[in-house]
Amino acid sequence: MAAMEARSVDAIPRGAEWQYEPKWDGFRCLLSRRGERVDLRSKSGEDLARYFPELVQAALQLKATAFMLDGEIVVPHGKSFSFDELLQRIHPATSRIRKLSQETPALFLAFDLLATAKDGKLASQPLSKRRPALEAFAKSQFKSNKTFHLSSVTTSYAVAKKWLRQAGGGSDGVIAKRLDLPYQSGNREGMQKIKKFRSADCVIGGFRYASNKLNGRKTVGSLLLGLYDNKGLLHHVGFTSAIKREDKPALTAKLEPLIGPPGFTGNAPGGPSRWSTERSAQWCPLKPKLVIEVCYDHFSGERFRHGTSILRWRPDKAPKQCTLDQLKQKAADPMKLLR
Repeated sequence: MAAMEARSVDAIPRGAEWQYEPKWDGFRCLLSRRGERVDLRSKSGEDLARYFPELVQAALQLKATAFMLDGEIVVPHGKSFSFDELLQRIHPATSRIRKLSQETPALFLAFDLLATAKDGKLASQPLSKRRPALEAFAKSQFKSNKTFHLSSVTTSYAVAKKWLRQAGGGSDGVIAKRLDLPYQSGNREGMQKIKKFRSADCVIGGFRYASNKLNGRKTVGSLLLGLYDNKGLLHHVGFTSAIKREDKPALTAKLEPLIGPPGFTGNAPGGPSRWSTERSAQWCPLKPKLVIEVCYDHFSGERFRHGTSILRWRPDKAPKQCTLDQLKQKAADPMKLLR
């Protein structure tokens, strides 16, 4: 069975037909057990079992011997969930995976029940029937198992808005699901996702040329973003490549006169990290003169997790005002959103 997918929307939908859940920032997973066989399947259909042996063992310890759950795999870190530590689990070495499964064991956050021994076609029932079935299953199965948790749910629009405001630390938004529909395997008709986007003022500490020339000339392909720490060091924190084709020649002309040191004085592109690629070293440092405001969805491991979007240039902002402190936020404790 393919996982139900979500359609991205800008606002939380309202109405009695909607149920709301926290949107977890982990690996989506369909977890099923048939006797002594446990299968962990990603949204793209990849087998995740070898990367999370502790989840396999925890599933085998449940009393139920036949079921299918839809949920999210997360790795706790302090009072939050760490996507960076989760990424480390996707490793080719079995010994490394085994070590991490003991040092940073994962949790499974269940938010749907698709089959049980008594009802192998529970997925065909509307969510209004599946959710009570999931809660009953969790009450009888999860109580003595520290790995499995029941994800919170509400039908209150006000509560959903609060979750969206407090997103962070492992939750990056809100999921809205239709109560009146059966499980929408492989499509986006019954589920919507609303992510909390934030903005930050960043220094342009460098740029990369595009791989293809425009009208025979090299033009900018991406801007490298920097933020200052409390010691005055400019750290590379991410990039933006959302530059309109027609704007590239003028932007290139604006950047090239500023090429020169110091560029990044703290963490720099091409330094040792899991994000590094062969192209990471092919960048031009810039004097810290330009400030740009970008829109981002998640910041972890001292980096924007994904590429950012340009909101506007900030000639009114001094580069030294662009500090890491602006990214600190009060986020909800994700463990309080579990049962």
